[in-house]
Amino acid sequence: MKVIVPMAGRGSRLRPHTLVTPKPLVPVGGKPIVHRLVEDIAAVCTEKIDEIAFVIGDFGAEVEKELLEVAASLGAKGSIHYQEQPLGTAHAVLCAKEKLEGPVVVAFADTLFKANFKIDPNDDGILWVKQIEDPSAFGVIKMNEKGEIIDFVEKPKEFVSDLAMIGIYYFKDGARLRTELEYLIDNNIIKGGEYQLPDGLRRLTEAGYKFKPGEVIEWLDCGNKEVTVHTNQRVLEYDAEKNKQMVATSAKIVDSVIIPPCFIGENAVIERSIIGPHVSIGEGTKIVNSNITNSNIQRNSLLNGVTIANSMVGSHVTYSALARDLSLGDYSNLSE
Repeated sequence: MKVIVPMAGRGSRLRPHTLVTPKPLVPVGGKPIVHRLVEDIAAVCTEKIDEIAFVIGDFGAEVEKELLEVAASLGAKGSIHYQEQPLGTAHAVLCAKEKLEGPVVVAFADTLFKANFKIDPNDDGILWVKQIEDPSAFGVIKMNEKGEIIDFVEKPKEFVSDLAMIGIYYFKDGARLRTELEYLIDNNIIKGGEYQLPDGLRRLTEAGYKFKPGEVIEWLDCGNKEVTVHTNQRVLEYDAEKNKQMVATSAKIVDSVIIPPCFIGENAVIERSIIGPHVSIGEGTKIVNSNITNSNIQRNSLLNGVTIANSMVGSHVTYSALARDLSLGDYSNLSE
């Protein structure tokens, strides 16, 4: 089994946290989004993930190294591919076209999910979907009476279905998908200036390829600060339910109260503070005389005398200020 992860976008809606770090590498619950995404996929796979292909922009050697390490930590080979122009989802997948063979999962690195189904290797394809109240802002699937997907409708103005595609797909035959995506490029089948993956999916269904829905229990978005803070909260709760080690043994906690669930990274220092619930603190961060709830704080930062909630704080930040709900990017320095 191969996994292709298109992630060339910088994630403008999550700025300032993506000015330095690509969105899929922003940690939630102490672990990069893309790392958790592939773990979620592995949980529904019946086959081992052998290779993870990351489709990126010009992110630099350090980011590429980190991505290869993510793949290795999951027991898979990593490979790097480049999308130099934003020409759409179909184009992004084709940037790793040499990996489109055999069973393949394509997962856009914008979301996390929880599901209780397993991939059936006998199925032609599976689309991860979530039932939602207002489908008008999403791409949705249309099914026949057999429960097979027969069409894909982007942002329907009239009700078609309440099952929204979350951007994760399984294909039994990756080479067949490659053929259809190449057809879109070769014949310039383009919408809004981009080559769209659903157009390739439609060609597959018209040729008899049978997709089934894989309905997820929870769909966790990481598109902006508010939803990323919520996602951080939920993954901390999931990790706590699984009894994972969430406080590093090298962390130093002095005269402080930790209200679980919280993640506290390696060599973090907490002094005279109340932390939690639902707080993630990255490695090397120091927090003194503070009260922090429901927040995601990254690496090597210093927070002194602050009261914050529902917040994101980047890496290498120095912050000493009044109580607030904030979103503070990497290398910031703020005091009052």
